[in-house]
Amino acid sequence: MLDKLITSKTRLKLLIKFFVLAGNHGHLRGLAGEFQESTNAIRKELNQLSAAGYLERIIVKNKIIYRANTRHTLFDPLQKLIRTYLGIDEIIDQVLDKAGDVSEISFIGDCAKGEDLGIIEILILGKNLDQDYLINIAHQISLRIGKQITIKFNEQYSLQRIVLFRI
Repeated sequence: MLDKLITSKTRLKLLIKFFVLAGNHGHLRGLAGEFQESTNAIRKELNQLSAAGYLERIIVKNKIIYRANTRHTLFDPLQKLIRTYLGIDEIIDQVLDKAGDVSEISFIGDCAKGEDLGIIEILILGKNLDQDYLINIAHQISLRIGKQITIKFNEQYSLQRIVLFRI
């Protein structure tokens, strides 16, 4: 749905990266590698999003680091829109309420790359997790949003991921 409104796939990937969790940040070359896009395509979108005030630019050790501008008047609506698009707004609330001692929730797989292929892969780290409850919730939400949800628990994951919640 959102990909019909925002036709630039690169821009959509960047919005997902920065607005799914305000703490996410990145720099030009790192983002180009992460999304397997050219630095010119990433630079163009970063410049436009920064000029519009959606992203902040911070210089750290001669690198320009980008992150969501949480003071922008549209930050909260954009974050809600991105989370709704990905189908995670409900998941996070329900997981944190009843799932055990959750320390981190992350997107992995295609979703972490900013691609919507109808499958949402989630990694949940924590202690005393109620896995049956989480699998049941994932199934209920997948029926409601029309996307398959798979959950992995306490696994080592070295590939790209987008952190949604972290203690």
